[in-house]
Amino acid sequence: MPGPLTLLASLLLVAVSIQAAPAQEGGPVATVRVAFDRDGITDVRTDGLADKATGREVTAGDPVRIASISKLVTAIGVMRLVEAGKLDLDADAGELLGFPLRNPAFPDTPITLRLLLSHRSSLTDAAGYWQTPLGEKLGGILDDPRAWDDAHAPGHYFRYANLNFPLIAQAMERATGERFDRLMDRLVLQPLGIEGCFNWAGCNDAAVARAVVIYDGNGEPNKDDLHGSRPDCPVIASEDGTCDLAQWRAGGNGALFSPQGGLRISANGLARIGRLLLGNGQLDGVRLLTPGSVRELVTPRWQYAPGQGLTYEQDTGDLGDGFFCRYGMAVQTLATPVDGCRDDPFGDGVERVGHSGSAYGLQAGLWVDRAGGTGVVWFATGMPGERLGGRSAFSAVEEVLAR
Repeated sequence: MPGPLTLLASLLLVAVSIQAAPAQEGGPVATVRVAFDRDGITDVRTDGLADKATGREVTAGDPVRIASISKLVTAIGVMRLVEAGKLDLDADAGELLGFPLRNPAFPDTPITLRLLLSHRSSLTDAAGYWQTPLGEKLGGILDDPRAWDDAHAPGHYFRYANLNFPLIAQAMERATGERFDRLMDRLVLQPLGIEGCFNWAGCNDAAVARAVVIYDGNGEPNKDDLHGSRPDCPVIASEDGTCDLAQWRAGGNGALFSPQGGLRISANGLARIGRLLLGNGQLDGVRLLTPGSVRELVTPRWQYAPGQGLTYEQDTGDLGDGFFCRYGMAVQTLATPVDGCRDDPFGDGVERVGHSGSAYGLQAGLWVDRAGGTGVVWFATGMPGERLGGRSAFSAVEEVLAR
């Protein structure tokens, strides 16, 4: 448990010292930190409220929309299908999707699943990536010139783009005939004993009742203010306002269940994902992936060098240079020893792999030291849109949670 200063007190001191936005004068609304090793959870620290309206305190077992850490979990599902022979990382993704996927400026350069997973596809988020409603096809976004980087060919430039992952989910659906959220439950969550779901459709009523409300930087509810009840529609409703999931068709709209950020999972559940990585694809006697598949995920496919990629996510407006410096297949690697990189919230120079998350007022991380055999999960709600106050590209609050 925390020492003389509680975790919340430490975060309050950080918030005051960095003179952050008004909402940050009181610190985050909630923080959760879970440390683990290969054998299990070693430490749990929680502070604050999951729901301010009811006064419900947050716990490490409460499901939260974990933002882009969802990408890492989605990639685990991809590798299960690769091992089963249903997907090929290096095939032309257009063949997997059933329609051509080519950058109009580079029509002769194939885009593969590996390039989508590693954000080297030359796609951007400028045309949108999640707004396609139920009953419509995601592919229409690709007709918008803004969806493409016309200055860099696929495979030669890193640009973090959420749009990659709805296309990945679409390929998964087409390969299996299964709805993405149900497929991920079968491939990843159930085998690992994790209670979770994408966009609430697959979670039970008890999990919905424990949802963590995500508050924005002003302390106002911004996502999952459910009042104990599941949302009327877990996806973007049809253009006529209806929400009949029977309209779903395999491989039509991979954005529906938010593979890029819509996973609801507890910090305890995320610790099991981290332990899977520590165990080279095995957790508590369950072999989910081969060691080779884990190696495919965590091995960096891109490392920052001037002119070879962006080190921040354009879609969020958080322009803190040096945040992304090494990236595998939906896996970041931290503490890159390169000028211009500020990707070490721990401050110890230790290489860790995992993924960050930031959306709607949540900041989160899942990081494992595979050599040392330890890891940590954290999240904070009530955070500003930008990562503020840290000596690294991460926020000061996250740096406290890292330590």
